[in-house]
Amino acid sequence: MSVSTDDKQAITELLNRSAYALDMRVEDMLAECFAEDAQFTLKIADADPVGPFVNRDGIMQLMTGSFEEQTDQRRHVVSNVFFETGDESSATVISNLTLFGTEAGSINLISAGVYRDEVVKRDGVWLLHRRHLDLDLPY
Repeated sequence: MSVSTDDKQAITELLNRSAYALDMRVEDMLAECFAEDAQFTLKIADADPVGPFVNRDGIMQLMTGSFEEQTDQRRHVVSNVFFETGDESSATVISNLTLFGTEAGSINLISAGVYRDEVVKRDGVWLLHRRHLDLDLPY
């Protein structure tokens, strides 16, 4: 594996930026985190897998569709990032997700999980290409 320190930093920033954009509902920033041909899958506890949601538009429909249902302020905390494989143009990155919600003066732990991301570097920019999330509890 030969992911440079600079690339690792850029990829970690990509993961953090996608979480921030989702929490703050900055749709343009969130969309820019995904490759045009990206794919997203999800598994919640012992339920059947959900998805795949294909291409950037399909993923954005999933993400923004949940905005109207959520009355709390979400915080997706990405941590314990490590690189399973990688080189100068692609990498597989594993990280933890801790999902908090703030509502009515209270902060609640909603769920936790593990992201498995395949990222690609296109035109000098790292993008999420394949994202899978295993959640411990429904969100």
